[in-house]
Amino acid sequence: MKAFACGDVVPGCEARWVCSSEDEILVNVASHAREVHGLDRITDDLEQAVRGSIVTVG
Repeated sequence: MKAFACGDVVPGCEARWVCSSEDEILVNVASHAREVHGLDRITDDLEQAVRGSIVTVG
């Protein structure tokens, strides 16, 4: 299992995900970024920041 906390990339955001894969987390993060943070797309830099903050759990 993989976990990601948005606050690790966007200070103050409390959204968190635990998913079976990094790709599943990225799908959820893209939706969250659009709906909550108003981002139209995930840039390469943002994707790398997210991937760098994903941890293995369980």
